[in-house]
Amino acid sequence: MAAAPIPHWPGRMFGSVHVRATPEGAPEKAVFVHGLAGAATNWTDLMDELKDLVTGYAIDLPGAGFSPEPADGDYTIAAHARAVIGLLRETGPAHLFGNSLGGAVAVRVAATRPDLVRSLVLISPALPDLLPRYGPVRVAAAALPLLGEWVAAKLRLIPAEQRIKASFAMVWADVAAVHPIRLRDAVEEQRRRDALAYAGAAMIGSARGIVAEYFRRGEENLWRQAALIEVPTLIVHGRHDRLVRPAMAAKAARTFRQVRLVLLPRAGHVAMMETPRVVAAEARRLIGETRLGNARLAN
Repeated sequence: MAAAPIPHWPGRMFGSVHVRATPEGAPEKAVFVHGLAGAATNWTDLMDELKDLVTGYAIDLPGAGFSPEPADGDYTIAAHARAVIGLLRETGPAHLFGNSLGGAVAVRVAATRPDLVRSLVLISPALPDLLPRYGPVRVAAAALPLLGEWVAAKLRLIPAEQRIKASFAMVWADVAAVHPIRLRDAVEEQRRRDALAYAGAAMIGSARGIVAEYFRRGEENLWRQAALIEVPTLIVHGRHDRLVRPAMAAKAARTFRQVRLVLLPRAGHVAMMETPRVVAAEARRLIGETRLGNARLAN
């Protein structure tokens, strides 16, 4: 069996959201945004790999992880982006990472507040796709009025361990690679969240938020916003992603202004959890190039 994984980073409240952070002192800063049904702990191992280069801040989006439900009940992508912007105002300009729904949030942040984003790393970003895979179709169905609440109520009847194993089987390329301690932690966290009155609403609200983006038109369409982003961008897809089609990388290559694409042959939807060393190496390259480019501009 592999060595025991590191403990999750300690967290505290930054305004209205809970944030886990690595020790300060690294030359750069980075903010990490998780996906639907995820939390700041999704980034633990990648933050460890990068802790000498960046002081990492992983946010629990409103209603997720240890962040309380938002007072206005707003779980849209725009609302999540405002929460991330609030954190970036505290940290100062940083390298922004996003996975899945968090990737969509990161795109909106980078497009609307370029002054706060030094580079962008998107891991299987949930950008609008007219040919979604089975997983997103399930999310869309759960987001429907009344049906979403019915699905959430039925899911709560299934033991937490069974739900977590099914979730990991969907997002990991090889569920057998999940360390038993990480599995145990996820099950305990699911049981904790099951006791929260707002947990179901937070999940459904965020699902409805991302589905709404798939049908948004006009200047706030996420692909249009992606075309506005000028900072260096890295997009990572796993070949075995069951939720986001790796083929969307081709559209990203045509849309983002400064982009490098990486397809990982042995990863699924959460490459930063499955292959943190590989993702860290690619992120280091991007951050190094960004720092070099900024130094040249300063001279």
